[in-house]
Amino acid sequence: MAKSDLQDYEERMGKTIDSMESEFNTIRVGRANPHILDNITVDYYGTQTQLAQVSNITVPEARLLMIQPWDSTLIKKIEKAIQMSDIGINPTNDGKAIRLVFPELTEEKRRDQSKNVRKKGEAAKVAIRNIRRDGMELFKKQKKDSVITEDDLKNIEKDMQQLTDEYIKEVDKRVESKIKEIMTV
Repeated sequence: MAKSDLQDYEERMGKTIDSMESEFNTIRVGRANPHILDNITVDYYGTQTQLAQVSNITVPEARLLMIQPWDSTLIKKIEKAIQMSDIGINPTNDGKAIRLVFPELTEEKRRDQSKNVRKKGEAAKVAIRNIRRDGMELFKKQKKDSVITEDDLKNIEKDMQQLTDEYIKEVDKRVESKIKEIMTV
């Protein structure tokens, strides 16, 4: 019984890492990356729709994103949504497509982005520790209700801590990898 419960917590910790990775994808690193637009939505016939669902996003050059909406009436809305977002790039519009030119990141901007990555990594670690705490509370309650024994609880605590340590190391590894990517000129 306890192993399946631990699997649930392992799955939740894995989802935390996946969430952190998707947040990392929206951070600018000096090259064009279509994932930077993942959080941008546009009003499409009264519904907020992700940019990728109403347009074709391509990377024709290393520092250029091209957005071609399937419905040309969306160009102004897409342009405005990009300007309102926090990606820090001004779109240029030629009537058929929108271009986003990614400038080289300055050293200061690279440091800021690195701090942002560290902050997101810390948030992921806190989430993982909260998952561990939730699990431990449940298992202690099961011990109190005599569902599991004292020995079971000790083993579960050891396994849960080991699982937490593994995921914290994984967060650190991915944070360092992303920072290395950002700081590479």
